[in-house]
Amino acid sequence: MCVAQTGTVLRVDRKDHTAQVDFDGTVATARTGLLSVTEGDPVLVHAGCILQKLSKSEAEELKDLMAEMAEL
Repeated sequence: MCVAQTGTVLRVDRKDHTAQVDFDGTVATARTGLLSVTEGDPVLVHAGCILQKLSKSEAEELKDLMAEMAEL
């Protein structure tokens, strides 16, 4: 099963339509697709693609939910 993860945009490469995203210390490249993201944006990433921008509260809620699930 694949699960989307929340991360924070560190750097955007508009030419390549990619962004460097920090997932709690692990940095990966994700495709921006049709979304316009900027540094500091919390985002939801699945299969290397940014699916949506999140509010800071949405990102925190999702991180808390994933932590709860990991404890089960």
